[in-house]
Parts: sequence; structure tokens; C-alpha cells
Amino acid sequence: MPLRWQEVALPLFVITLLIALKYLPMTGHLPLSRAAGVVAFGYAAFLALRLIQPEEGITVEGGWSELRPSLVEYFACYGSAALASVLLFAVIFMGDAADTTQLIATYLAVLLLAAGSVGIGLAGLFTNTRWDNRQVTQRTARGSQTTLVWADVRSVSPNWRGITITGTSGRITFSQFHGGAAQLAKHAATRAMRNAETATKAFAA
Repeated sequence: MPLRWQEVALPLFVITLLIALKYLPMTGHLPLSRAAGVVAFGYAAFLALRLIQPEEGITVEGGWSELRPSLVEYFACYGSAALASVLLFAVIFMGDAADTTQLIATYLAVLLLAAGSVGIGLAGLFTNTRWDNRQVTQRTARGSQTTLVWADVRSVSPNWRGITITGTSGRITFSQFHGGAAQLAKHAATRAMRNAETATKAFAA
């Protein structure tokens, strides 16, 4: 799946912001150069893992195809958790050597990284999305399940959360970083187009 513009713009914006903050008196003493280096390294790893993301889902028993978490999501989830742990360790055991501004900035970074790790885990690693020739279903980390019959699919659209399939009985959103996301998005778009053509012909008749 090709890169979306958000995947390029966001890290570049973050790196530019960190470099700009380095030259402000209030934040100039913070280790922003190191933070920018960490972001750049993480983005390079993200691009490398994105290139090997599987385009097709995994075929399982019963004729179903499933989306699977990719290395990008594992890296983002566990990498964020590990980095948050390291920063928290530094704050607890080496906080005496830092001033108040540095401590606040580090705590905020820990909270953001921890929240990101939990969010990626819940939305990506522990969500199951599968489909066959008749329907597409999704079971979330909380156990709720949504099922859409292909004949009821109306549209497929990307958004900040991933890709959303909308039907008459609900909607299913899955991550564009899942292995097989491109295959499911293409299949759903084809179904939506066929349903629209069928509805148009029925209305014309």
C-alpha cells in the first residue's frame, strides 16, 4: 500500500517543531536535539517496516481471510511502551539532576508514549477483522462485534483512524497498517461500486 500524505507530513512536522523549540529561551535547555534524533530514527524504522507490510490477508479455516497486525504496529506499540519505561526510569532515579521544566516535559512524553502504546494495542493488535465472499466482521478488544453484509456496503473511505467501510447497518474501521489492509480496502471498494451500480439500475427501471 502506498504511503499516505499524513504518514510523511506528521514526522516532518514533529522534527521541525522540535528543532524550532530548541532556539526558544524557554525550551532551549531541553534535550530536543536528542528527541528529534529519536523521531528521525523511529521514522526510518517505520519506513523500512512499511515496505515489507503484507498486501494480502491470511487465509484461515472456513474460507475466511483475516487482517493481521504488521511489524509496523508491533514496533510502534512495544517500542512506545519501552521508551516510556526508560523515560519513567530516568525520571524516578535521576530526577534530582533535572530542573522542573525538564521533569514536566519528560512526564508528558511518558504519558503520550504510554497512551499511544495502549491505543495502538487496543485498535490494532487486539482487534480481529475477517471477511469472506458474503460478509465482513470485526471483533474489538472489548468483545463487541460488527458484521456487514457485502450487499449492504455503501462506501469505503480513509480517515485519521484508518479505513472505514460503511454499510446500512453500521461501519467497520481498520488500520491501514494491518497486513492485508490493501486487499480488504480494494475488495470493499469494488463491492461498494457494484452496489451503487445495482441501485442505480434498479432506480432507473
